[in-house]
Amino acid sequence: MFLGEYNYKLDEKGRVPVPPKFRGELRDGIILVPGPEKCIIAFTPEEWKKISENMHTGTLASNKMRKLNRALFSTAFHLNLDGQGRIALPVPLRTFAGIGEEVVITGANTYLEIWDKTLWEEEKTNSLAQAWQIIETL
Repeated sequence: MFLGEYNYKLDEKGRVPVPPKFRGELRDGIILVPGPEKCIIAFTPEEWKKISENMHTGTLASNKMRKLNRALFSTAFHLNLDGQGRIALPVPLRTFAGIGEEVVITGANTYLEIWDKTLWEEEKTNSLAQAWQIIETL
């Protein structure tokens, strides 16, 4: 389970450290994809495999499934941590997420999210304001 919020700065090569407590879970690599809220979502290979398998058994029409496959898999990157526990964020994903120099990595249960710091502060404020309302509707 991924928990917490971690602040970092990108280095000159676009690399960001992965929080040390998560590096063991990511020893087989990390899958990065664009997230729906203008962030980068990071999955373990095992979690990404589950997502992939669920897409094969979905009940979506074939045209919709092809579009979904294109959207997810064509924009995904499989990376490995370097010797210092960093990943180089691909330029297309950094551009998509508006990531500048300051980065926040957040735990989101079974995956991580990578945010531009300013965008994260806005999202965190909105999410916290709505969290209990959402819980009450569950």
